[in-house]
Amino acid sequence: MRLRGFVPLLLMALWALSGTVAGHQATATAPTAAAAGPNLASVNAAVAKAGEPELLFGKNAERSVPIASLTKVMTALVVLESGQSLNEWLTFRERHTPAAANAYSRIRIDSTLRRADVLRLALMSSENFAAYTLARSHPGGFDAFIDAMNDKARELGMTGARFVDPTGLSVDNVASAADLVKLVNAAARHPELQAYSTTGYFRAHFRNPRYSLSYGNTNALVHRDSWGVTLSKTGYLKDAGRCLVMISEMNGEQVVTVLLDSLGTRSPMGDAGRIKRWLDTGAPGQVARAARRYEQSKNAAYAAADKQSVSAH
Repeated sequence: MRLRGFVPLLLMALWALSGTVAGHQATATAPTAAAAGPNLASVNAAVAKAGEPELLFGKNAERSVPIASLTKVMTALVVLESGQSLNEWLTFRERHTPAAANAYSRIRIDSTLRRADVLRLALMSSENFAAYTLARSHPGGFDAFIDAMNDKARELGMTGARFVDPTGLSVDNVASAADLVKLVNAAARHPELQAYSTTGYFRAHFRNPRYSLSYGNTNALVHRDSWGVTLSKTGYLKDAGRCLVMISEMNGEQVVTVLLDSLGTRSPMGDAGRIKRWLDTGAPGQVARAARRYEQSKNAAYAAADKQSVSAH
């Protein structure tokens, strides 16, 4: 009898000890959080306390992948730190380079809008023509803007990041989840970027000609007060999957969430919920089989690409 009672106690003690050691970093926000972390549909992810570089959780967090319209966070940061007036009226000129097939915009050529509102549209509704116009209006022009994006990435220590356009329509815009934690923390230092990216709805008033267009935020969680979202950006490309970065309240703290390459439109929202519950209770949650299959196929593709790259060198 004594032996039967002793074994479970010993196993419980060993489990507790291993959880204390292996889960030290993961439990910085929630003492009950499991060391293994949450189950996520996103192929790549990172979670950190806002303002801090250390990750509470990472999933392929150092892998550089296409980031789609999450690019616009860097675009907005470069614009704001350029010191240009937010009250200046910008002209939406015809593109000097061909746009991608999914770059449709309702904004009319040669119409004008204040830089502050152009910036807001690029962030809250992911307006590609707005992001392009911000870059085109940069001192030194479009190419100088792209250089400034890459310079800023190096300054922030985003070692896996590379930018070739300001919209995210190019698959050559890449970064890791850990890189994007650094970018989000930098962007969050600017109240304007917090406000613009979390605007729920906005009606933009253009001139020359005079007309108005209504926009909504692409992140549904912005509309839920219980999430306390203070910075947000979504993204999608076929090669990038569904992507999301945001700062929101989780377990009583402001937390940076980076989710890259999810299968469906609702997957990043589901992952955010699983991260929130994990930080609160330690429960890892469950992911649908379709998402698991998608993750396996994408990891296999990444592995094959890495192997091919190594053999080529």
